[in-house]
Amino acid sequence: MLTCIVGWSHSKFGKLEFGLEELIANVAADAVADAGLQVGDIDEIFVGTFNPGLVEQDFPSSLVLNNSPDLRFKPATRVENACATGSAAVYQAVRAVESKRARCVLVIGVEKMTALDSASVGRALLKASYVEETKAIEGGFAGVFGQIASSYFQKYGDQSDALARISAKNHRNAIANPLAHMRQDLGFDFCRQESNRNPIVAGPLKRTDCALISDGAAALVLTDAATALRMKKAVALRAMCQTSDYLQLSRRSDVTSFEGAARAWSGAMAQAGLSNRDLDFIELHDCFTISELIQYEALGIAARGEGARAINDGMTEMGGELPVNPSGGLKARGHPVGATGVSMLVNAAMQLTGNAGDMQVKGAALGGAFNMGGVSVANYATVLEPLR
Repeated sequence: MLTCIVGWSHSKFGKLEFGLEELIANVAADAVADAGLQVGDIDEIFVGTFNPGLVEQDFPSSLVLNNSPDLRFKPATRVENACATGSAAVYQAVRAVESKRARCVLVIGVEKMTALDSASVGRALLKASYVEETKAIEGGFAGVFGQIASSYFQKYGDQSDALARISAKNHRNAIANPLAHMRQDLGFDFCRQESNRNPIVAGPLKRTDCALISDGAAALVLTDAATALRMKKAVALRAMCQTSDYLQLSRRSDVTSFEGAARAWSGAMAQAGLSNRDLDFIELHDCFTISELIQYEALGIAARGEGARAINDGMTEMGGELPVNPSGGLKARGHPVGATGVSMLVNAAMQLTGNAGDMQVKGAALGGAFNMGGVSVANYATVLEPLR
């Protein structure tokens, strides 16, 4: 039984004046209207937000009711799974539709991050790691991924050129995304060179290798295929697969191999009966450029240790064989943690309905999204296509 996206909304990402409640209210109302529905048509609500102390207000699931009284007494649930929180909320909504417990479900992904200074945000986000192992690492998650990058470099050689090309690609793509946090073509040379404006953050990672701290929200309306066929637009979630791996990196034999990501992706592709050659684009989780590089390998875009070929040969560029992150990715679109997984699917749905504007991938008919929490701990792979 296919579940379909029939409406969506996406705020601007960046340092926003809106608080958590306003971000939720705005995208909720807009997504329902975009689906051509009334608020009262919504049967259930899932709100994804990580919030490990980023804002004082917690327990956000009922905040959506404040601006939409017709939602009062509808079941509303908060979902959290680190940086994969948005995808986790979507997957719960899909189960509600598939079980026929609900016909139309509203999913909201949201995060307010910029109210704290960068160091405090870093400490908060590190709660998505195995804290006993990582609390002594400087630089928060940048320090964790810096160590992973160093290990990768030791095994496969210096990949600084490839990381700079990934960063430059995603920033270049974001210029075409009016909702992206940073719409600036930084260029390969700037991303490659250490400088006062682009200092080393951790290990071999520079500032341009790290995703942005952002505020933002995104929302989807989901329903079953029979209902979706009667609506003005519909994008089917053709295949979905989730895997979970050890939180403790010490329990993994190789931290440069995202085995959870590989299993989730291969599971979704097998379920869809597809290979990467069938896809027209992928939105993936480039929280750090080394993450995108390793995901090239985990998702089978490149062989183990040869991820650099995918970017160096132009394969993952716009206009390449398999564009990756046409929206600008987390690197430039922004990474409001709870919103990211929902944002990926909104951007994919826009591509597949020909509504992506200047970032449109020509002829996009099949798309993929991969969202992960922690270091490939919570892994969500989704394949999407237009219903009609």
